[in-house]
Amino acid sequence: MQIVSALFVENFALRQAPGPSTRIDLTGAFFSFAAPSPVPVIIDPHLVVLIYCPLTEPGNSLLEVIFRTGPGSEDEQLARNVSPFTVEPGKFTYRLVRGELSIADYGQIFAHCRVGAGPWHLVPLTVLPPVDSATNPH
Repeated sequence: MQIVSALFVENFALRQAPGPSTRIDLTGAFFSFAAPSPVPVIIDPHLVVLIYCPLTEPGNSLLEVIFRTGPGSEDEQLARNVSPFTVEPGKFTYRLVRGELSIADYGQIFAHCRVGAGPWHLVPLTVLPPVDSATNPH
């Protein structure tokens, strides 16, 4: 199995299309955002991971996501999620992972994602200082 895509998103929805076929509507994909308050702060970004299972594989595996302070396996672990899943061979599935992350400094964090013991797929997220509404009115 392999990860086709992994993105931080504000929202997603599934809908049926002719065929029958399924559509995934992803909205608000992002790679950076302003923290809701000054650090230290807890954030809870939503990560959508799309996974494909070839016809030759059984369709049962684990999705592991480790949120780290950097791109390396030695970087500090902020959170970890492991979830089993089943997908029909030849089809796709998705997993929504919500990390509750305690952030001490602004900068990049990385979601390290893999299926089973497969290769790691990294998704960066930059946490920016909060926006001051007095100097940046909407």
